[in-house]
Parts: sequence; structure tokens; C-alpha cells
Amino acid sequence: MIWTPETRAARVDSILAQAPVLPVLAIEDCDDAVPLARALVDAGLPVLEVTLRTPCALDAMRAIVNEVPGALVGAGTMLRKEDFLAVESTGAVFGIAPGTTAALYEAAELTALAFIPAVATASELMLGMEHGYRRFKFFPAEAAGGTVALRAFAGPFADVRFCPTGGIDAAKAPAYLALKNVATVGGSWMVPPAQLAARDWDGIARLAREAASLRAG
Repeated sequence: MIWTPETRAARVDSILAQAPVLPVLAIEDCDDAVPLARALVDAGLPVLEVTLRTPCALDAMRAIVNEVPGALVGAGTMLRKEDFLAVESTGAVFGIAPGTTAALYEAAELTALAFIPAVATASELMLGMEHGYRRFKFFPAEAAGGTVALRAFAGPFADVRFCPTGGIDAAKAPAYLALKNVATVGGSWMVPPAQLAARDWDGIARLAREAASLRAG
């Protein structure tokens, strides 16, 4: 894949535009992967970030890709260059890092995955732009300044858009989505640990439908 700033931005936009909220999932039991993904996708949240924080994360992604039509699966918590090949082998279409290193930027040049690096400061953002990126995860969103910081970024970085993640819940999400430089927000509030443990797919679906109904403005 030969990436340019334009093709990177367009590819990420095509994914994030599918829903206003990106569920961030830490799947401990691979048997939960498919029913959880079905509940979210059917409720209107088709773009799913499965974090590489659990032993079954790659198997969970592979199962969702193979068994849940309509799901756009990506990996979160990408920390090493080796993660790109592993994630791509599952059939996932995007990857997200909680921060970004030179090694990750280098590895991203050699993959078909749509890569979304994370930034928390203007300097990190400018470095990412030097590498050809215009779409970023803003993390940790609330701790890094929240909507105030994103409004400040909008001036000098007018062509950049963000997926803020970290500390955002159903009450805070609308304020982020009202910003022109926010494409979508990431969060896990629609998958409460107690309901996931109970495999309460109907309850999770109700929360997901509420999240899917959020819109900018």
C-alpha cells in the first residue's frame, strides 16, 4: 500500500464516519466476542476497537471478522511494530495506538491497515503531520484538556480531525461531537463490565442504540 496524507485521511474517514461512537472493547473471553459484536453492530455501532490488552484479543478479532457481517474491526493498544502484521492477519481493517513512536510510524508505512496514531500535545500532533497524518486519536482526552484543547487545536491545525478517547461517557460525548474537528468519540460506557460479565446482550444493545443516536450539534 502506498500511502499519502490524502489517502490516509480518506481511509480513516470512511471508517469513522460509520457511527458517532467507537466502542473500545477489552474482551477477556473469546466466546463473548461474536455475541457482543452482534449486539453492537445491530444497534448501530459497526466500528469496533478490540484492544490488545487480553490474551484472546487477536482470536476475538478474527471471530468477529468471520462471523459478524457489517462489523468494521480494528485493534487498539498497538504498542509494537510487530502488532501490525498480527492484526492484519485477523482481517481487521484499522489499528489505533495510545501514543506513537518512530517504530510505529515506520511499520505503518508497510501495512494496509488504516492507522490512527494518538497525540496529546501540539508537538506530538506536528510530528504526526510530518509523517503524513491528518487523523489522530486524542488520548487521554479528558486528562489532556478535553474539548477546550480540541478547540485550541482547531485554529493552527484546521485540516486535522480527531477521535477523542479516554474518560468520555454518554454525558460528555455530545460536547465532543459538537466540535467540527471531531470525527467520532471512543469509549466503553455502552459495555459496562457487570453487563458484559452477565452476558446481558440486550442491555448492552440498549446502551449502544443510545450511543448510536448521538450526533454533532
